[in-house]
Amino acid sequence: PSDGNQFLKDGYNTHYGKDFIEWYQGVLQDHAKRIGALAHQAFDPVFNAESKILILGSFPSVKSREQMFFYGHPQNRFWKVVAAVHNAPVPVTIPQKKEFLLQHHIAVWDVIQSCDIVGSSDSSIKNVVPADIGRVLKNSNIKKIYANGNTAKKLYDKYVLPNVHMEIEGLPSTSPANAGYTLEKLLEAWKTIKEVIL
Repeated sequence: PSDGNQFLKDGYNTHYGKDFIEWYQGVLQDHAKRIGALAHQAFDPVFNAESKILILGSFPSVKSREQMFFYGHPQNRFWKVVAAVHNAPVPVTIPQKKEFLLQHHIAVWDVIQSCDIVGSSDSSIKNVVPADIGRVLKNSNIKKIYANGNTAKKLYDKYVLPNVHMEIEGLPSTSPANAGYTLEKLLEAWKTIKEVIL
């Protein structure tokens, strides 16, 4: 602009400043719409024909939806827990995480395929469409299903159990919101998953 120096001096009190604010607000709104769209749709499960256990969460967190992969929040202890249970290094990248799960015969998905949700708040979940858990069961060797937290178990019992007729065992949530459980307490509870795999 011809009065660029004036813009730098007067900031947002110029014509260009107001244009910038309007543009930036539009960028933020577009980003919010994209994240909101992701909030309504989960992503595909990780499993193969040799998977022996299925671990189900409720619905992906905001961080997980941004990464399009499970347990993406840096404070979620899922990857630390399952790695420690198997005396393995903690996987970091998505390819490493997929390889770890398949190598240890673990399938991972969420109870909910799509829903309305505010941020990562499980208590705000509405208009639930359950995931097709039967698809995983038919194409794998699942012996046991585990819920990562009470919410996942309640949702499974309500929306999935009547259709698949396979009980789910609840495990304490690895979410940072479950601050009452230390990593040591989680490991003690979660070591049961290895007994099924062996």
